[in-house]
Amino acid sequence: MLLQISSGQGPVECSVGVEKLCKALLKEFAGSRIVSINADYSGHGYKSAIMEFDEDISSLEGTVLWVWKSAIRPAHQRKNWYMDLHVIKEAESIGEFDLNDCEVTTMHCGGKGGQHVNKVETGVRIVHKPTGTVVTCTEERSQVQNKQKALKRLQSILAAKQKDNNADALNNAWQKHTEIVRGNPIRKYEGEKFKRVS
Repeated sequence: MLLQISSGQGPVECSVGVEKLCKALLKEFAGSRIVSINADYSGHGYKSAIMEFDEDISSLEGTVLWVWKSAIRPAHQRKNWYMDLHVIKEAESIGEFDLNDCEVTTMHCGGKGGQHVNKVETGVRIVHKPTGTVVTCTEERSQVQNKQKALKRLQSILAAKQKDNNADALNNAWQKHTEIVRGNPIRKYEGEKFKRVS
């Protein structure tokens, strides 16, 4: 299941919060991974990120509040920073997909698997050149399997950015990037260490 985490039109502190939330969710959910990142132009945090989970995380959809006195702008009075979590419907198949629009590279994988993962470039990184969308897949032992999974992820992400009848428009999933509803957050974190309090 794919989850988009976004800072919306929030300031840099919200981008820092997105990065911290990604790291917190990686620790909380086994089988979770970050598959796409849109870094903040300031060099701090992520404007948005897309994570994939092996389990149903529909309950995470909503707004997350982070209460933190900004270390980036110490004189700033605001302490409440919001992030949006939105589930992206996964594409069922790759379908019609032009690989000429993609730059595919391979890489060595770390982690379990013995010496095999260090000797063979089984990991796959795909850049969709028209949109700049980047996805990676390293969890499978086969390069072919990693490429198939990465392409499926890429199609899911691109589909979430398109209107049904207009490839140049953005659909609701991408509009969520700039629309964050403040109030009734599903989770609340506090402080520099990003401690969950509710």
